[in-house]
Amino acid sequence: MTPRLEATHDHACLIVHGPDRPGIVAAVTALVTRIGGNIVTLDQYSDNPEGGEFFQRVVFHRPHLEAALPAVEADLDETLGPLGMTWRLTDQSIPKRMAILASTSDHCLLELLWRHRRGELPVTIPMVISNHTNTAEDVRSFGIPFFHVPAHGPDKTAAEARLVELLRGNVDFVVLARYMQILSDSFLEEVGVPIINIHHSFLPAFIGAAPYRKAKERGVKLIGATSHYVTEDLDEGPIIEQDVARVSHAMTAADLQARGAYVERAVLSRAVQWHAEDRVIRHGNHTIVFT
Repeated sequence: MTPRLEATHDHACLIVHGPDRPGIVAAVTALVTRIGGNIVTLDQYSDNPEGGEFFQRVVFHRPHLEAALPAVEADLDETLGPLGMTWRLTDQSIPKRMAILASTSDHCLLELLWRHRRGELPVTIPMVISNHTNTAEDVRSFGIPFFHVPAHGPDKTAAEARLVELLRGNVDFVVLARYMQILSDSFLEEVGVPIINIHHSFLPAFIGAAPYRKAKERGVKLIGATSHYVTEDLDEGPIIEQDVARVSHAMTAADLQARGAYVERAVLSRAVQWHAEDRVIRHGNHTIVFT
């Protein structure tokens, strides 16, 4: 049975997206009132009030929400369909199931596990999967199942088949916590859930091995990290969150790497939290993020 989050009991999140036109906000707020709900937060954005796209996130409280959901969804169809809007409604008390894929670097992995244990991430973590075993004991100390799926050599077919076997139908999204493997297009299609990645923001300036050494040699003054959704185009998916930190000439390549790891941990944690709270709306190859 899926656990529920008491802090968001009887809270729903409604995401609305479609062509902008007068009357959308009035229709949504009237609908929430009609179903016996009370709006807790409301955020909206239009990229152009004359023929642009409209995006909205509404969190509302409705007593006995679970029993009322079928009627609420029918009302949403009847109200928003004629306006040309698409919508998504989620029960905020049901945490999303998040799988983590990792390799040898543990800083992003442990940050997510620690934040989850502290109750800062509204998710469950049914599994951590790694192509190495060095993090196994750390993961199990959090009470989370660890799976080792080796991925050696150029042919990753068997490894990806095992990943699909573990993930498909068991998770709502996947996080690549410095998982140092390129995933095939067929894998992305078969898993069928959003995948969030994190990497340093030197791309494409310092591609390949030892990026922090290359950055040191170049004398960079800023380092950063980017978290984005994974698509078929490598490292070009819709960006969720980014951040930077200043560095100086006195710092070694190891100092730069440590500062970069700190930024990566923070950026990935925010991206995961915002996705889990339905704060991110994908639109083409970019995102609208209501924070």
